[in-house]
Amino acid sequence: MPQLAYVNGRIGPLADASLHIEDRGTQFGDAVYEVCAVMNGRILDWDPHLVRLRRNLAELGIVLDIADGPLTLQARRLIAANGHAECIIYMQVSRGTAKRDHAFPGAAPANLVMTVRRFDFAQRLRQLETGIAVITQPDTRWGRVDIKTTGLLPNVLAKQAAKQAGAFEAWLVSGDTVREGSSTNAWIVKDGRIITHPTGTAILPGIARDSLIRLAREAQLVVEQRPFTLAEAMAADEAFLTSTTAPILPVVRIDGQAVGNSTTGGKTGPIVRRLAELTWNEVARQTGWRA
Repeated sequence: MPQLAYVNGRIGPLADASLHIEDRGTQFGDAVYEVCAVMNGRILDWDPHLVRLRRNLAELGIVLDIADGPLTLQARRLIAANGHAECIIYMQVSRGTAKRDHAFPGAAPANLVMTVRRFDFAQRLRQLETGIAVITQPDTRWGRVDIKTTGLLPNVLAKQAAKQAGAFEAWLVSGDTVREGSSTNAWIVKDGRIITHPTGTAILPGIARDSLIRLAREAQLVVEQRPFTLAEAMAADEAFLTSTTAPILPVVRIDGQAVGNSTTGGKTGPIVRRLAELTWNEVARQTGWRA
């Protein structure tokens, strides 16, 4: 079956999908996006993703003339047309197509595109056993990373540095503070306390992040939203990351150093295992998906 894409109300072959060369997302990164997990044919955390999309559009003054109900129908229609029960759906909204000028165009309608690609979520359960490594990189992003824009060059460079180092992710550090990963939220565990950077303009408010905080607190686990340093991360009992495509993964090495003490260092710890159980149970509750 050929891959299909959605462009401004029409579904057609991905190979033929396109926007005008003067799309503002292409020329200025003047666009926002969302990535959602689809398991068992159902979209995980769809409503929170829509809320974040609308908030980000409002922050940039982009008007998307399609209500949540019709947008949901179009997304589900595209997923069904591609025939993947397990995939990710990507949505991007730009300010539209107009003559290249830094100032906003007067009457250009927003451009909405969506694509779907198959994704193996079971690999994340295997990685839960092995754990993953991260490296650290300086945070060189702009000052409003809470808005999920397509201007991701610093993230791309950090992710490439991680790939070249044989790591899964790069944690972005400002001064001595760990903010988040290039495409994930960063967490540590110390003395039973689960710690992650607070929301604000310095990190992206991740959907998986919010879900995990809720699940952890419902399970009577202690969550602290506060900045933590790289030194704290190196001395942590456990560490992990979260994202839409990696709901929870244990970080067992940071810059080549094993996370944890001499007994548990370099291994998936008990708190992360408990959080992973809560996370995947929530996935099953929403979608019915089980590996």
